[in-house]
Amino acid sequence: MNKYYFLLSAFLFALGGKAYGQDYSIRGTVIAASDQRPLSGVTISLSEERPGGVSEMKLRRVSGSEGEFSFSGLEPGAYLLTFSSLGYEETRVEAKVPQDEPLTVIMVESASQLQAVEIVGRKEQDYKNTSSFSGTKTETPVKYVPQAISYVTKEVIEDQQAFKVGEVLKNISGTNYFSYYNNDVSIRGFRAGNGLINGLRTATTSWSQALLPNVERIEVIKGPASALFANTDPGGTVNTVTKKPLDENRKSVAFATGSYNTYRVTGDFTGPMNESRTLLYRLNLAYQNAESFRVLQGGEDMVIAPSVSFIPNDRTQVNIDFVYSKTKSKLDRGQPIFAASAGTDLYSTPISFAIGKMNDFANELSLFTTASLRHKFTDKLTFNASYMKFLYEEDLLEHRTSNRYATDADGNELPTLMEMQTIRRMRKNYSDNITLYFVADLESGPVSHKLLVGYDYIQNLSPVGGSNYNANGYRNAANTASIGPYDPDRRNEFLIVDNMPVPNVPHFSLEDPDYSISEISGYFNVSSPQAVTKYFVNGIYIQDQIKWGKLQALLSLRQEYYTDILNYEEEDAEEVQQKALIPRIGLVYTPVEPVSIYATYAEGYQPQGAGVIGDPEIYGGPFDPLTSTMLEGGAKAEFFSANLAVNLAVYHIEQNNILINAGDAGNPELLRAIGQEQARGVELDVYGKVLPNLSLTANFSYNETKITESKDESEIGKLLPNAPKNQGGLWAKYTFTLPALKGIGIGAGANYVSERNTMDDNLQLPAYVVYDAALYYTVDKFKLSANLNNIFNKIHWVGGYNFRRLFPGTPRNFLVGVAYTF
Repeated sequence: MNKYYFLLSAFLFALGGKAYGQDYSIRGTVIAASDQRPLSGVTISLSEERPGGVSEMKLRRVSGSEGEFSFSGLEPGAYLLTFSSLGYEETRVEAKVPQDEPLTVIMVESASQLQAVEIVGRKEQDYKNTSSFSGTKTETPVKYVPQAISYVTKEVIEDQQAFKVGEVLKNISGTNYFSYYNNDVSIRGFRAGNGLINGLRTATTSWSQALLPNVERIEVIKGPASALFANTDPGGTVNTVTKKPLDENRKSVAFATGSYNTYRVTGDFTGPMNESRTLLYRLNLAYQNAESFRVLQGGEDMVIAPSVSFIPNDRTQVNIDFVYSKTKSKLDRGQPIFAASAGTDLYSTPISFAIGKMNDFANELSLFTTASLRHKFTDKLTFNASYMKFLYEEDLLEHRTSNRYATDADGNELPTLMEMQTIRRMRKNYSDNITLYFVADLESGPVSHKLLVGYDYIQNLSPVGGSNYNANGYRNAANTASIGPYDPDRRNEFLIVDNMPVPNVPHFSLEDPDYSISEISGYFNVSSPQAVTKYFVNGIYIQDQIKWGKLQALLSLRQEYYTDILNYEEEDAEEVQQKALIPRIGLVYTPVEPVSIYATYAEGYQPQGAGVIGDPEIYGGPFDPLTSTMLEGGAKAEFFSANLAVNLAVYHIEQNNILINAGDAGNPELLRAIGQEQARGVELDVYGKVLPNLSLTANFSYNETKITESKDESEIGKLLPNAPKNQGGLWAKYTFTLPALKGIGIGAGANYVSERNTMDDNLQLPAYVVYDAALYYTVDKFKLSANLNNIFNKIHWVGGYNFRRLFPGTPRNFLVGVAYTF
């Protein structure tokens, strides 16, 4: 009996010992050597040591948000861990099982691995972004760029469940809406219209705001950026950075629904396509069908965005992006209110009020492809090239105002009737952008140089075929045609019924709106081709990033040649040429590693259109190009082991030679130059983590942008439209660590904008504060989200032109979503 008991015990012991061995694990944390911050997204490969020193690949993991990793179910023995992450030297660590204590693995940053062209995606999964390409055209830590660059990362976009660019600009200091349209924002008080994608110029003719599912981050380069990106706006430029492939597998799908019959589905898939990880892919997909709080607005949005990166060796990297984005909606021209003759009442119509007809439509297609190449000839010399081809296509029908209120036959304004017009338009626009540059890393004693020499070519073309089919004005006395705006002094030329001139397109009543289908063939329409236009830019530039101990300098100079072809493809075509030499100087001083102090001087340049400066008999002139200068200083610091970034900027910007309508009754096209506009202000941006489980993004700005020189003295001192003096915002996310609340997180935020002028001296938009909140629950690979925006249902206006066109903000709304990561 004892013998059998002994054998059974030995068998159970052996079986139990083996089972127990399978429960051994290796755990640890990965941190950066420079600032001791946890590194997320690090790929960790585990190999088991074999006799003769040969290792057999066993398992692979990716470090978590706090740098943590673990391998479980291991047997006793010796193992080799290999840690790899873009921008860091590969690190190998030997480990034995059983493990005495968790590992702390330190990875050293490798400057040589920083990209000059963004080929491989950002691995950070945080509200903070460490490096940027847009400030210097090479990957440079934000804290060493001598200019303010504000941003919103994809993590903020995800937590706020945002879908379009306009929904996240509230997170950026000094940036305010001008209208609902794409890229139509006010930055540091100046209206901006230029846009970049991955640092390349894009067409800005679209109405619908760009979609976010394929976006890594939205950056705003503050101040003029002409020294790098040709003609740009003085207040700043919006740069959209698209998602790039990663060398690790990440896949997710998400569904959301909520207010205004919103239905949304998105997918994000990335990883290596071969074992050597020399071929990487990313695919972003999204579809949304949603209505709006605005009458007849909303529609369908779709984006398909594949991207492939090829990295055959450590010398060559290639990336190709393709983005197909399509929107089917109606063009929202804003909310009209009763005319000034009825008083200044923003509430005379509801904020849902819009003008249009049920059969209106605005179908837009944006299609672009980007190819980027980086090749290292030597360890010191790199060649970089990027090319983007962009197509924009519009198919539009709209019933909209003629920007006038109706009048009776005696010329008396009727404050609740809008004069109308219809527009049927089809057009295309193509743009090409190519940038080529060499980067040389040089040293002269204790001084190091990163010398950049490059060439840009930008071309924009509106081809033959663009066409308008318009109806407007009033009917003539014979009711056989329309003859333009009503003039009571020519009353006998117009068709008059019941002391009212008969409009070509029926008036729209603000008291009794009619949104029913309207057949435009019943109006007197005029068909006309759109002008065939083309302009192109040649730019040569040189830049040197100099480092000497704790002091860094950025010196750059660009020679730009701008050519606009007047009467393109006609017999009298004429090239109208303008040029500019554009300097930029910046200094950065780092007294201690977490803190950088900087100062910069930059100039901006925007040519006047050929149609304007080429026809002085109509428009007046001659006119000089728009020019701007900026002086900026500030400080950038990192706290809490570099997990939190705080950026402070103080600036002074001047813009000269701004053209506006001269108000000449004899020549309604005549223009005049205002003279000078000036902006002064302070901005503060905060990004990152205060605690491991508390992330935030916050911003504040004080800005005063006004006219400082004008031939009309009454204009001097007037604040520019949609340029608030004060604005600020906060968004924070807290994840509970208590076991009973494991997986639960909350988000909360608020945004404040002070009162603003419009383009009409008699109309101001009131200040507002809007509060938002969110609730999250993560379990296993599922994440549930619920966002409630504008909690207190505050009526507010985000921008506006005048009494005929205001842009109200969204009332209280919610969105619930579920995401699965695998």
